[in-house]
Formats: sequence, C-alpha cells, structure tokens
Amino acid sequence: STQEPCVCVSLQLVYSLSFCLSLSGCLSFNLMFCFPSPSLTVKFVNCGRGGLVRFECSNPSDFRIEADGVVYALRPLTLSTLPTVPVVIVASDETNQQQWQTQVRLTFLFGFHVMDIHKIVQIDSSSIGQLKRMKRDWVIPPINVPENSRGEFPQDLVRIRSDNDKNRSLRYSVTGPGADQPPTGIFIIHPISGELSVMKPLDREHISNFHLRAHAVDLNGNQVESPIDIVINVIDMNDNRPEFIHQIWNGSVPEGSKPGTFVMTVTSVDKDDPKTANGMLRYKIGSQNPESPTSNMFTINNKTGDIITVAAGLDREKVPQYTLIIQATDMEGNPMYGLSNTATAVIRVTDINDNPPEFTAEMFFGEVPENRVNVIVANLTVTDKDQPNTLAWKAVYKITGGDPTGRFSVPTDPTTNEGLVTVVKPIDYEISRTYMLTVVAVNEVSLARGIYSPRQSTATVSIRVIDVNESPYFDPNPKLIKLDEGMLAESTLTTFTAQDPDRFMQQSIRYTRLSDPANWLRIDANTGRITTIAVLDRESPYVKDNMYSATFLASDNGVPPASGTGTLQISLLDINDNAPHVYPQETEMCKKPEPNGINITALDGDLNPNAGPFAFELANRPSDVRRNWTITRLSGDYAQLSLKIGFLESGIYEIPIIITDSGNLPMSNTSYLRVKVCQCDHNGDCTDQQHIIAAGLGTGAIIAILLCIIILLILVLLFVVWMKRRDKERQAKQLLIDPEDDVRDNILKYDEEGGGEEDQDYDLSQLQQPDTIEPDTIKPVGIRRMDERPLHPEPQYPIRSAAPHPGDIGDFINEGLKAADNDPTAPPYDSLLVFDYEGSGSTAGSLSSLNSSSSGGDQDYDYLNDWGPRFRKLADMYGGSDD
Repeated sequence: STQEPCVCVSLQLVYSLSFCLSLSGCLSFNLMFCFPSPSLTVKFVNCGRGGLVRFECSNPSDFRIEADGVVYALRPLTLSTLPTVPVVIVASDETNQQQWQTQVRLTFLFGFHVMDIHKIVQIDSSSIGQLKRMKRDWVIPPINVPENSRGEFPQDLVRIRSDNDKNRSLRYSVTGPGADQPPTGIFIIHPISGELSVMKPLDREHISNFHLRAHAVDLNGNQVESPIDIVINVIDMNDNRPEFIHQIWNGSVPEGSKPGTFVMTVTSVDKDDPKTANGMLRYKIGSQNPESPTSNMFTINNKTGDIITVAAGLDREKVPQYTLIIQATDMEGNPMYGLSNTATAVIRVTDINDNPPEFTAEMFFGEVPENRVNVIVANLTVTDKDQPNTLAWKAVYKITGGDPTGRFSVPTDPTTNEGLVTVVKPIDYEISRTYMLTVVAVNEVSLARGIYSPRQSTATVSIRVIDVNESPYFDPNPKLIKLDEGMLAESTLTTFTAQDPDRFMQQSIRYTRLSDPANWLRIDANTGRITTIAVLDRESPYVKDNMYSATFLASDNGVPPASGTGTLQISLLDINDNAPHVYPQETEMCKKPEPNGINITALDGDLNPNAGPFAFELANRPSDVRRNWTITRLSGDYAQLSLKIGFLESGIYEIPIIITDSGNLPMSNTSYLRVKVCQCDHNGDCTDQQHIIAAGLGTGAIIAILLCIIILLILVLLFVVWMKRRDKERQAKQLLIDPEDDVRDNILKYDEEGGGEEDQDYDLSQLQQPDTIEPDTIKPVGIRRMDERPLHPEPQYPIRSAAPHPGDIGDFINEGLKAADNDPTAPPYDSLLVFDYEGSGSTAGSLSSLNSSSSGGDQDYDYLNDWGPRFRKLADMYGGSDD
C-alpha cells in the first residue's frame, strides 16, 4: 500500500476516589490514533457517576475535550511532534465543586511498556491545591496490536513490573486464550523482565481481542500481587475485499414506472471492522445493458445499495430486461485505497396491461344444426402484444348483442387464447334461421391508466342454423286418464297423438306400443286411438298405487327417421270385484282351552268402501260346526272364534266361515280356517309330541319325498343294468379253454433270447382281427438276418387269403391250423427261427454235447402243483409225467 505506516498510541487515565455516597468509581480514557492524524477521538467512560463532569486539558493547543468526554486531536500528530511532557487532565464536578487530576504520558505502541503508577489526587473545593496521596494499583492499560504484522517475531508489546520487585526477585507469567489456552503459543512473557511479546501475526477477523491475566509471584511461588487482566485488541487492517451475498441479483420493475420507483436492494459484506473505514462500503453502477432508451435508467444508493429508476420510458415490449454491473468498494469508496468487488443485477421489466386485445378480422362465420348444444360454432382469434400467458394477455369474450335469450357463450381457449363461440341452449330452425352476434374482447385485468380499447376489439359473428329432422313429441307427456277397473276388452280409452315440430316438412306419423306390462292396450298406428284387449284389474301386480303406465312410440318418415315416446298413465278406480277371505288361515288351540278364543280378521283386495267392515258367520254345513264352535264379532274387521264345549279331541279341524264385505254390491266368500287342536303345557303351548301328531305333511313335502324315492329307484336300476352289461363283456372275452389251463395272464416275459427285435417280426394283429390285415402289410417270406448262412433257395409261397372272422378265438385258431396243415407251401407259425448256425470254425461246441445234471427228469417239479392252478401246466410239462 502507498499509505504511510500507521502507528497507534494509547492513553489511559485510571483513578480511584471516594465522594458523594462513598461509591468507588473510575474515569477511563482510551486514546488511539494513527500517525499522521488530523484528529483523535476517544470516548470517556464514567463508571457509576451520575453528576456533570467538566474536563480540562493541560495542552489545549493539541487536544480538546468535549463535554461528553470525547477527546479530539487538533492537528496531525507524528512521531516527531508527539508530546514528551505528560498531559494533565483535570475533571471538575460542577455539582459539589470537587476536582480530580492526573498525569498521562503518550508513548509509541511498539515497545510499549507499563508506565509508572501515577499519583491520583483529589482536589477538594474547600482546599484546592492540597493533594492527598491515594493507594496505588497495579494497572495494565489495553494493548492495541495491528493485524497481519510483518515485523520480526517475537514482537514486544508491554513490560509488566510490580513495585514489589525492588526488594525481592519476582517471576511473571500470563494465562488465558492465546497463552496457555487454545490457541496457545501466540503470546509469551519473560518470567524475569515481564516483557509480554506476540509470536505470530494476528488476524482480527479470526479473533478480534484477547483477554489475558498476568501473575506475579516470588521465588517460592507466593503471590505478591493480585492477578491483573490484560486486554489485547487486534487493530483492523484493510485486508478483505467486499463480498456480495449473491453474485447474481434478480429484481423486477413494472413497465411505465415513474422515476424514483424502487427496484431492488443489493447487499455486500466486508469482514473488516465496520466501525473503521476498512469496512465501510460504497456502491455504484458500473454499466447498464442495454443502454436503451438511455444509458442511465437506474441509480443506486451508495450506502444502502437500493436501486431505483431515474428515467421514464420502461417498455417491456421493447426492452424486457436490463443487466447492471454493481461495484462495492470499501474505505468509503476511495478508489485509490479501497478494495472493490462486483456483482450482476438482472432487472426484469414486468408487463402491465398497456396493449388491448384486437380481433384478426371484423367478421366471423359459423353454422350449427338445430337442437344441438355444447357445439363450437366459430373460433375467434385475437392478437395481444402483452406478455403471453399473463392476466394482461389472456382474453375474455363478451356477447354484447344479437343473443337476447342467452343461447350462446364464448369461453376462452386457455392454450390459444381464442374465443370459442358455443351453443349452450337448443336452437330451433323453425323460430330463427340466422343469428348475428356482437362480441367484445377484453383482458382479465383492466387496461392501464390512459389506455383505451380500439375499434379492433369488437367483432361480428354470423351464425347460420341448419334444419334437421326432429322427433315427434307427445303433448301432454305423460297423459293421465281415470277409469274404473273391470273395463271390458275392445273398449276405447283415449286418443294419444304426437306433434311433428318440422313445420316445413311434409311428414306422416305412425304409432306403436313400446311398453305394456300387462298386455292390456292396443294403439291405432295412424290415429293414435287406444283400446283395451283385456279386462283392466286394479289388483294386478302391474298396478302400483292404483296407477298403470304404458309407453307408446311415435315415428315419422323423415330422412333419417325420428321418433319420440309418450307415457299414458291410467288411474284405476276400485270396484267391488274381490271377495274377502279369512286371515290367518291356520291357528292352534289347546285340547282343554281356557276361557279364550281365536281372533281372526279378513283380507280383501279391494279398497274401502268395498272392503270392511266385514260380517263373520259360521257355515251351516257340516252340522257339528255350529254345535262345537261359535264366532263373535269384535269390531268391523275382527271376530273371535271359540269352542262351545269344554273338551275337544286332538286333531286338525277346518272351520268354514262365511265372510261378507261392505261393497255397494256386497260379495261373500266361504273361507276355511284350519285349527290344530293339541295337548298344551302349563304355558298354553302345544308340546312337541302333540305337534308331531297333529302336524300333517303338506303337499310340497309329499311331492319331495316321492321325487327322492323315484330318483333312488332309477339309480338302482341303472346300477343293475351296468353290472349285467359288465358280466356279458367278461363272458365274451373268455377263451374256450379250461380256466385252470388259462395261463395267459401269468406268463411274465423277463428277457428274450435271440438276435434282437429286428429278427422277430411277429404280427399280433392276426390273433385279434385277422380279417382286417392288408395283404401289402404282410412281411415277405424269406427275410432273415444279414449274417445268416442260406441253406437252400427259398421257395416263393403264395399269399394265403385271410379267413373270415369266426367270432370265437378258439374257432379262429382251429381254422388257421387246418389251413396251415392243408397248405404244403406255408411254413408253420410255430416253426423255429434260425438265429445262428453251428459248423466248422465255430467257437461254440455242439448243442448235442451240452448236458446238465439239473435238467430233465432229474429235478422234482411237483412243488409247482402247490402254487395253484396257474402253475399246474408247468408241473405237467416238466414233471416227467406220462400224461
């Protein structure tokens, strides 16, 4: 740096006094300045005093003390002009006229040592000039050390000396962070001389001050002075550049903003001391891009970093974005000594609604078939210079004329911003064939002040209606008529006709029945006259709440044909056409009833007054009914049946009861009440045994039992037939041989002796169905092994015709045997096959020379008889029997 090296000086005044309320206090002055220095500022600290203190300095040409205790240097101070005579500071209490004074000495910071403890005198108002010696204290003023020092290390800071070192040897030590606590090794003290030194450069941004404690002990380790605090302040140097919080700042401002409009704030930080010029930043705009309409559209507050507009003419449609280079410089913006850094501010010009939407044409056309809804008739297109997809760009369409009934709407397509003319109510061609709509386009937000909609924001839409074949309609629909039930067939009910809305088309209508659940009605295809084909019955299950509904279809002969439906509702009025019957139909009574009875009522399908009240009476037949039973009327709808006698045998009794309704022409009916008389327990309930005795099987139960019996018989019959058929099949498969000699199923083949399967060409099908053998599949005579020596030329045998199927395998074998015996040229089926030959050069001996003691009759094969009839044949063959 080109600056002159900075030298700091510290001044401190410490005093102890007792005054006023005998409070202990101190007046402290910290003086710090650099050479050369035009001024010096030191803050006075009043420790606990509340009165007014006036200060005077013995060197008023160099220093001035204000009323608040701030000391100012009146001229630049250098090492050469540093006062050598101690400066006398006098403090006067204007309340009680007390005065205090002390002498301080200014010394160079490097090589700074603790001055001798000064005399602190108290000047009483009554005896000014008489000084009283006060107790002296061991005092270390704060030490100021500049950071990043390049000097030689260790570097002496201060020498600590106690008054007690005059008569004995002392040892000095220092403790605290930076000494014996982390970070250790920064400060050391000479144990004998008391010189406190720093061992390495300091960094204020890491640690701004150190608080150490100095100790003085004798050679025996006894403390001779109270520990004293040492404060080492690290003086800031301008060694850090300003750093912006963000390298790119984003802001926005509406277009058309007036000068002075706030845009954004940029912020930079400096790690240096903000109380010094090293950390005091100043901002400025380095450049603006683009420079349109002027190069100075914005300015920045050099202290706060607020960016505001200074010129008019912001237009997003011309310049949507500005880029500013912001520079921050410390040392209060001094371009020579200050450090700088830059950041980028991107200012986006936001859109306002200063451009109204304009139609691309004055007239739009469309067409729509009648009676169609939710159909887009025409697309209205507009242009808007504002930013797309914003409220100032999105269009809203309003119909201002030509649609008094509200049959059209114009919603906005969110993607294309087009107006979609849509039919929302059916249009009738017979009423109006064309529509001329007036549509106005606006934005979702109002236009900016001073902007008005032009003529291009209004357009006309011409819509032509297309005539289509409409469906006939019934009027009224549904149609309600009231009739008495019981109307006979072929009765005319009403005429149900439909209207054709197509007045400009000559069309005819035909009628058909679409829905008639009870199949009661018929409609004339041409006139729509409805007649009955069955009796109308109100009690039919198809009648709900006395209402019967039928649906009819009306169709025209248009292209394409159209049809409509109508509903005919018939309200059926009740007549007395249903006789009442007793309810319930079954009941129980005890064998010896107590004085009680059975309450009964009647059910009638008709409505009042064709139903109750009812009249109940017992029938005259059979004669024992009236003798054993009696019936008493309880009310219009209820009666009570009871026994005349005190005892009745268990069983089921059917009581005939004549019930008559109250219709205009009353109807009577004889209903049978089924009474089960049974033995009852003490609660009056039938016992289970009596229930079983009295309860009879109903018709449904009897039918179910019979069906089960029939199904069981059928299953048994089928099983018997199957067993017989199985026996016949077994008999048909048996051979005409003795069952004891039948060993077909007992011969197990374990291996074959011979040359292999290719030497044995047996055709087993001849034993199964010899009449199905094809002559071409018969193996030619004379085929033998390739290594077989031919003995003589093979004769050519004629092909033997297949014998007819004899129906029995025994006859078939016999017939085959006879045919083979009678044919001299045919080889026998059981003839030997030549597998190898014996002769000169053969490694095997003659078969006639083979002899085994275990063969032939030497063995006893009679034990085979004990194995059963299936092994008896083998016993006969090998046992040596003459048979």
